[in-house]
Amino acid sequence: MSSRYILGLDIGTSSIKTCLVERGQGRVAVSKVSKERSAGLRKGTVSDLGEAVPAVSRVFEDLKKISRAAIRNIYVNVGTPQVKVQSSKGIVAVSRVDNEIYQDDIERVVKASQAVSLSPNRMVIHTITREFLVDGVGDIASPLGLSGSRLEVVSMVVDSFTPHMKSLMRLVEMSGGEIGGLVFNPLAGARAALTKGQKELGSVFIDIGAGTTSMAVYEENKLLALQIFPVGGASITNDIAVGLKIPVAVAEDIKLQCGHALAREVPSKEIIELGKYLPGAKNTVSRRFVAEVIESRLAEILEFVNNELKLIQKSGNLAGGVVFAGGTAKLPGLAELAKQELRLSSHIGSPDLADIFGEGAAGEFQQLEDPEFATALGLVLGGGDQEGWWQTGEPRQSLMRFDLKKFIRNFLP
Repeated sequence: MSSRYILGLDIGTSSIKTCLVERGQGRVAVSKVSKERSAGLRKGTVSDLGEAVPAVSRVFEDLKKISRAAIRNIYVNVGTPQVKVQSSKGIVAVSRVDNEIYQDDIERVVKASQAVSLSPNRMVIHTITREFLVDGVGDIASPLGLSGSRLEVVSMVVDSFTPHMKSLMRLVEMSGGEIGGLVFNPLAGARAALTKGQKELGSVFIDIGAGTTSMAVYEENKLLALQIFPVGGASITNDIAVGLKIPVAVAEDIKLQCGHALAREVPSKEIIELGKYLPGAKNTVSRRFVAEVIESRLAEILEFVNNELKLIQKSGNLAGGVVFAGGTAKLPGLAELAKQELRLSSHIGSPDLADIFGEGAAGEFQQLEDPEFATALGLVLGGGDQEGWWQTGEPRQSLMRFDLKKFIRNFLP
């Protein structure tokens, strides 16, 4: 799809975040960044189209004031925990007499690696190349131009529950937009938040959203693991609401304004007057108690992450440490808690906009440095990689791109 615009559309459980970029006059510049309340989603999955469509439509109407073409090439995040990742290998014989490897050989072997066994009602959304092997010699990033008789590739195949993908695509179409590609949430976030150096050293990217937590692990610039857990910042809010017996909206305000991820860092004598957040309430609560509730849930999330790291033998063994994104990443003390729980250096991710777009190209849109916008920015960058807008050295990955009507006709009864 040839377009002067790419729209990154991060449809989350609690909010919809967008990043629109435009290509023109020899550079790519940010045109608009926005954040609006979401509706009709639960834990990254469309649960009610009737509620979700009006919310997305309002976002699109605002974008169409810039150009109607702004919603014709949309890269959307896939944030459902029902995504599965499996390793696959493809093997082909090099076709030419002189044994030189050409692009068509690479395409054939990658296609061969996509021939995986899938359960009914599931579809592949990514095929990610980890490494090539030529005549048994591995750790080759690109075999183009090399000589050999046998070409192999090790790929990671990401597949999802087809009805969830259908609902997501229908949501965008019914709101008036056209999908350019679907991107698994942790891949999009890591594209924006992790530098090439961090991917080389070995890092785990953790995006704590409202309904889910995503993780991606890289080392030696190879993707080692991907996962989404069905727990996030909203779980923390619910815990506070239950613990203090207050409405969820009030609990969210208290979490944002008084929350801390490490209880021991909060003085035991500090109190929160609930009357400031809930009219008529006269009692007070210990701020440390609120921090204990937050720390408990965050420790659980980090335990999920550490269990995944143990499966790939990287627990406490990633030189690049942890990079956080998502709205919950802004909680004070999170990096310190992660150092304690994961035994890794930790910090909050913040992309270098000048490095990505050039000096001044991001203009007044400095909110893209907010960790909450990592996925929206990553969707734009991934879309630009796919369409050849810039040469970054990022590993190529197959994005699911299709016509919606053809998709429904071919995959659904």
